[in-house]
This record gives sequence, C-alpha cells and structure tokens, in this order.
Amino acid sequence: MSHAGDVEGFEGRKSAAGFVPFLTRSNHQNFLKAEPRLRKTIPVLMSLFVVVMLVTVGLRLKYEYWTAITESHDRLSMLAELVTRQINAGGGTESAAMDQTRLDHILPAGAAGNGQMILIADPTGAITAQAPAIPLLRGRSLTDYLGPTQQLTKYGKKAGVAEIATAGGTAVFATVRNLTGGGQIALLQTREAALAAWDDLFVFSATILSTAGFMLALIGGAFYWQAARANRADSLYEKTCARFDAALDRGRCGLWDWDLSRGWIFWSHSMYEIIGMEAKDGLISFAEVEALVHPDDNSLYRLAEALLSHSKTTVDHAFRMRHKKGHWVWLRARGQVIQEEGCGPHLVGIAVDITEQKQLAQRTETADLRLRDAIEAISEAFVLWDCDNRLVLCNSKYQQFHDLPNCSVVPGVHYSDVVAAAKLPVVRAEVSRETAETGVGQRTFEARLDDGRWLHINERRTKDGGFVSVGTDITALKLHEEQMMESEREHKATIADLRRSRQVLEQQAQQLVDLAEKYSMEKDRAEAASQAKSDFLANMSHELRTPLNAIIGFSEIMEGQHLGALGSDKYREYCRDINQSGHYLLEVISDILDMSKIEAGRMTFEYSEFDAVPVIEDAVRVVRADTENHHIEVTREVEGDLYIHADKRALKQVLLNLLSNARKFTPEHGKVTVAARRRDGMIEFAISDTGIGISAASLARLGRPFEQVENQLTKSHSGSGLGLAISRSLIEGHGGTLTIESTVGAGTTVAFRLPEQGRREQHTEAA
Repeated sequence: MSHAGDVEGFEGRKSAAGFVPFLTRSNHQNFLKAEPRLRKTIPVLMSLFVVVMLVTVGLRLKYEYWTAITESHDRLSMLAELVTRQINAGGGTESAAMDQTRLDHILPAGAAGNGQMILIADPTGAITAQAPAIPLLRGRSLTDYLGPTQQLTKYGKKAGVAEIATAGGTAVFATVRNLTGGGQIALLQTREAALAAWDDLFVFSATILSTAGFMLALIGGAFYWQAARANRADSLYEKTCARFDAALDRGRCGLWDWDLSRGWIFWSHSMYEIIGMEAKDGLISFAEVEALVHPDDNSLYRLAEALLSHSKTTVDHAFRMRHKKGHWVWLRARGQVIQEEGCGPHLVGIAVDITEQKQLAQRTETADLRLRDAIEAISEAFVLWDCDNRLVLCNSKYQQFHDLPNCSVVPGVHYSDVVAAAKLPVVRAEVSRETAETGVGQRTFEARLDDGRWLHINERRTKDGGFVSVGTDITALKLHEEQMMESEREHKATIADLRRSRQVLEQQAQQLVDLAEKYSMEKDRAEAASQAKSDFLANMSHELRTPLNAIIGFSEIMEGQHLGALGSDKYREYCRDINQSGHYLLEVISDILDMSKIEAGRMTFEYSEFDAVPVIEDAVRVVRADTENHHIEVTREVEGDLYIHADKRALKQVLLNLLSNARKFTPEHGKVTVAARRRDGMIEFAISDTGIGISAASLARLGRPFEQVENQLTKSHSGSGLGLAISRSLIEGHGGTLTIESTVGAGTTVAFRLPEQGRREQHTEAA
C-alpha cells in the first residue's frame, strides 16, 4: 500500500512519550537484574550506617570523657591556687593554724559542691579543717587518707592533679599545695561527680543508638520480608508469563497492544515467532507493521482512522503478513478498543495464525471442485443424500435421467420434494439376490424410463446415515439381453449339430494325445541335445585351449627367434599371423563359452566394494597400444571416487568389449571418450567414438548373439558378434541397463548404468 506520507503524518501528530510502561517488560527486567545487587547493598549500607554511627558516638563520648576529666583537673588546679593564695596571704602563723571557721570564710561559694572536698593539714600532717565538714576526718593524717603510695603530699604542686583512691576506696581526682606556714591543702573531687555529665551523655547516646538499631532492625526485617514477598511475586509473575507465553506459542497466537493515539504497538514474543522475527521487549512502530502487511489486504492506516473516529470499537480482521523467510502468513486479529485515562485509546487483542486453516480450506475447496468435476464427468447418474434425506449433491446425468428442474437439485432439498418433481419410472423391479451381490445397507434394482431407457440403480448407506445412489444406463445391455434370448433359440437348434460333431472332436482329441506324446519325446531329445552341447563346449574348451596355448606360445618363441634365426623374414611374418590368429580364436572360444554360460543361467558374479576409476584406467591401458598404433585419441571424463558394489571382473570385461568395438569402428586420427559419473544412486558409464556409426535399422539387431552390423561378405573387421551381447547380459545381470545412440558417419555412444549399491548377495546367477 502506498500510504507512506499519510503514515508519517499520522505518526508525526503523535508522540511515544507517556506510553503505558507495563506494556513492555524492559523496565521490569532491568529492575529484576538490579534487584539482587540492591538487596545485597542495602544490608551493607545499613551496617555501614550503624558502624559510622557507633564510631561517631564513640568518638564523641571519648572526647566528652577526656573533656570532663580535663575540666575537672583544671577546676581543681584553679581552686587550689585560689585557696592557697588566700591562705598564704594571711601569713605563715595563720596558715599553720587554719581552723574550720576561717576556711569557710575564705572559700568561694560552691567550692565544696559537685563532689569536691577541701582538706587543710598542719605541719604535722593532721587534718585541721575541711569543707564540707566530715567529723571522722578531723585530726586524721592527710597522708593516711590520701594513701601511702600517692606522691601528692610529697611533691605538692609539682605532682599536679592525679587520680587516686582514698583510704575508704573512693576514686577521686586530687591535687595538693604546700602552705607558707608549713601545712598543706588538698583539693579532691570524686571521679563519679567529675564524670556525672559524661555518664548522662553516655546513657543518652546508648539510648539513641539502641533506638536507632531497633528501628534499623525493624526496617531491615521489613525490607527482607518485602523482598521475599517480592521474590515470590516475581516468581509467580515469571511462571504466569511463562505459562502465558507457552499457551500463546502452543496455540500459534500472539498478543498485541496498539496505542492508537501515538502509533506504537507492543507485540508478545509469540507474535514475533509467528512471522519469524527476532523477539524484542521494546515497542514496534506502526510503519514497521504496515510494511509487513500484504498490499492486497485492508490497510491498517484506514483501520486506525476508523478506530480513532469511534466508528468502530471492535476488530475482527483477517490479513496476511510477510514472514522473515519471504512467504505470507495468514493472521486473524480480534481486539477491543480500551480507553485509558492519560494514555489515549488502545486496541488490545490477539492475533491467531490461521495459515493452516486457510490452506486447509483452500485444499478442501479444491477437493470439492475436483470431486464435483469427477462426479460430473462420470457416465452414471450420481446422487448423494445426507442422514436427514436431504440432497447433498448430484450430477447432470441424474437430473437428465429424471427430468428434474434446476430448483429441485439445489443442495438441502428434501428427498420427498425431489421425488415429487421427478418423473417416476414405468417399471421398477428389484434385482434378485441370486444375481445381485447385495450387502447390509445396500439394494439394487432396475428401472425403465418412459422414453424406453433402462437404468441399473445401486443404493448404499454411508457411515453418517445417508445414502448414495448410482444409476447406470443399461439400455444397451437390455437390448443385448433380448438379442441373447433370440439367439438362444437359434443355439438350441445348433446343439443337435454339436452333438453330432462330438464324435469328430473325440477323434481329434485322441490325435492330440498322440501329438502330445510325440512332443514330449522331442522335448526330451532337445534337452538331451542342449546338455550334450553344454558338455561338448565344456570339453572342447579344454581341448581347444590346450593346443591354442601351445600354438600361441610356440609362435611367440619363433617370432622372437629365441632358439635361433628362422632364415627368412617371411617365416617371422607367418609366425606373427599364427599368433594373432591363435589369440583371435582363443577370444572367440572364450566369448562362445561365456555366452553359453549366460544362456544356461550359470554365469556367477562375485560382488565386492571397489572404486571404478582404477578399473576404467586398466581397461584404457589394455587398448592403449592398439589405439596408439591407429593414431586414435582416448580421453577420459571421469569423476573421482566412483565406489560401486559389483563384480570387478565383469565390469572390466564390459569396458574392454565396448572400448574394443569403439576402436575397431573408429578410423585413424579419430577420438574415443570414456565418461563416468554418479547420478541418483547409479553409476553411469559412456563410451563414445567418432567412428562410422550405425544405421537405425541395424540398432534393433545389436546386442543379440552373433549379430553384426556388417555381413560376412562386406565386413571389414574381425569379430564373433558376441562382445555386445555378453556386455548387455553382464550389465542386466547387475540390474543395470544399456543404451546405444548412433549417427551414421558421426559416431556411436554406448552408455550403461549400474546400481551404486548393487546386489548384496555374494554370488548371483545372471538370468
């Protein structure tokens, strides 16, 4: 169809953007490919998040821990310096005699809070004042309270702030300063008080981490649960798609979705398989589909216009599409227009491959036409009725015999209506069972029409309950029957004459018996003569070959003058003639014996598997000297590896006989061609020459024993005339054929064909 411009305009007005994504499985397939990596990545990311959070919180807690300790040390150092300066500012005596009242007066507000303790000892090391006041410590040695292993009381300010355990086992941070009057002041803060804020931060951080971990665990569990559920859904989706695709493939059915507003079409994989295209998950354009539709079928462009104009909402359309291999595939598309919000109208449906149905319908129609033509062509009246006695079909003979109008021979007309419209026969008689071979559901009768014609009607029941009737015009038979009855009377008159001649016949029969006995005797004599001939030939073969071998051998010795000179060249010429005549006589005897074996059916073949090419080369080599002497060119047109299952000796004998004949009848400077090739399970051989040729009248006689083209008076070449007959018998014994084509003055071609496999019996007698 030539709607290229319209289609481009049609597509130009549309856009593929916004097409429903679920029509193709490309995004879903990409997600399925990435989903295992995502499933493995998310736990790693969650673990990494937890590790980062733990490291971050741990670093933060560690920082706050050391910050709290450092602040505690700094606070103790500053407070110690402040109190020491104030005490030293009052003089040495006052410092040494510091009492509780004085200490409370000089201490800044809050100095003894937050787990801090201030102890003042006199030069003897006894605790004289403290804040907050602890009665059990008054008068106790500062060294004993701080512990004997600490270095604070020994070095004072140089020892800085140290973490120690008091005599009561309490962990504290402590620093000691020496007073001007000889005493010491010690500032202490419990480790618990110093790290109280850090402990709160630790508890808060642990609570946050626990809560976050619990939430991540919930999220991870929900993810894995959702992933497992998605896997089951994907598995179910894949199984459903596989079953759906299998059902579509098995039913030669394709699913398609046509976006009418944008001009893009989705095809299922089975749709691609129907037309031999490679399946793809993407969309196919309207133009691509339109290019595949047969030009004689309705245009998809017109169908799209009709659907877009809302003149049609359903489609039931049969059309052809081009297969990838070039042939056409019949499809039947059925669909429904679906309006989707935001996506425009879609034509969704299926396309079923109905190529086989179309071909079957075409074959059925052709068969019906052939059947009707055949029924119309027969000379009998034919009619077929169904199980309801309604007409199925009939030929014009039936209509003519019964003088029926055209309206009465329409398929579907009831039997009673046809009978009412037909002219009934004058006579209708059942054929007797003795003369009719009737069976179940069958009847035969004869009817005479009003115009004098007779019909022989045979009715049979069909398997579906109907019946078929065939009426044969037997008018000639009836007339002949009347003539037979008339002649019967005449025959009865001759019976008497026949009886009288019976005696004569009996006498003649006796004579025939005598002749039969004589024939039997002559037959025995002929068989005995044939046996005697065979025995004679068998005996003579030895009797003749023995002296011939001696003649041939002695003539060769004399010709070669191995025992001395003969004295005259004429003797050498005579010896050569004797040798050639001996060889010729030996060949004639061999041919006669071979022909005798063939005629007696005693020729045997020894089958084997061999290459025919070397056999052809050997045969050419044997006749090469003779052909070179006569300046005859021998060429070969032979294919390689012509393996055949046959008798190797017989094949060589056939080739030698045919090559010898070709050499005999080819003049000097002629050409002989040997060809061989394999064709249709046969090996074909052909020997062609450019000799004198053979006339059409002589071709019919060739191949019979002792038959020659030249007679004894005109022949110019020696030979017994048995070579071609023996060759034909050997070829036919192998199941082959021999043909001869010749043109007088142009040459002769003798061709024979042998089965490539041959006969598998080891020994087969030639008929």
